[in-house]
Amino acid sequence: MKNIRKKVRFHFKLKSKHLLVIMTLFCGSCIVATVASGSSSSALQGAASFLVVPFQKGISGVSNMFGDVKNSLRDKQDVLQENENLKNQINSLTEQNNILIQDQTELTRLKELYDLDQEYSDYPKVAARIISKDPGNWYDTFMINKGSNDGIHIDNNVIAGKGLVGIVTEVGPSWATVRSIIDDSSNVSAMAVSTSDNCVVTGDLELIDEGKLSFEQLYDQDNKVTVGERIVTSNISEKYVEGLFIGYVSEIQQDPNNLTKTGTIVTPVDFGHLKDVFVITVNKQDAVDKSEDASDEK
Repeated sequence: MKNIRKKVRFHFKLKSKHLLVIMTLFCGSCIVATVASGSSSSALQGAASFLVVPFQKGISGVSNMFGDVKNSLRDKQDVLQENENLKNQINSLTEQNNILIQDQTELTRLKELYDLDQEYSDYPKVAARIISKDPGNWYDTFMINKGSNDGIHIDNNVIAGKGLVGIVTEVGPSWATVRSIIDDSSNVSAMAVSTSDNCVVTGDLELIDEGKLSFEQLYDQDNKVTVGERIVTSNISEKYVEGLFIGYVSEIQQDPNNLTKTGTIVTPVDFGHLKDVFVITVNKQDAVDKSEDASDEK
């Protein structure tokens, strides 16, 4: 009895590789027996099915499992590649969109310069680009990339956008410095278009935060100047040629002396984002002399 128990215990302790060898030998023997007899018995088929089929199912299951894992990895790789392709497309489209926005901005700016050139076609002009400015948010003093070599002189008027920007204060061979009308030290002799009443437009760096300039000494006894009135450079200005647009009256009030008025003007020029300007290459005195010569010829 002890020996039998030992043998049984031994069979239960067979390793998987030994069991595999035994089954292989058994299957081989069955095949040989089947071939030798020329026929197959139901008992042999049953035994073969009992022993082989489970292993076939196991192998098939393992194969399917590895196939699923492989497919899953392939799908994941495809998704990652597709995601990378989409990222590249987004980056490309974003870059193209930025270029289109820049081109549209450039086109708008150039159109404004063209319209301005046409509006003041009577004056000779040189286009220039701003290359530096004083510290701060506003273009109250800045430098352009054109100078005396391009026919620019001190006191030449500067325009941009839809109106007056400032005046040239210094000139080099290939550069010039411009003081804009928003500078605290700026004073421009101006007038109301509808009445020709004169006033003085002054710079105010605090007021320009609202896109406005201030005016004073407006002599308007008939009270004809109202909000919305166009203000341009005056014919009596010493340094500014006549008729350059400055802005629209946005506020107006009577001074304590009851003789003059003060107020504010909305400027059409964006003094926070200037880039290109026109320099009128004739000074006020040049324009006056030219007008006088034309009158004498008549």
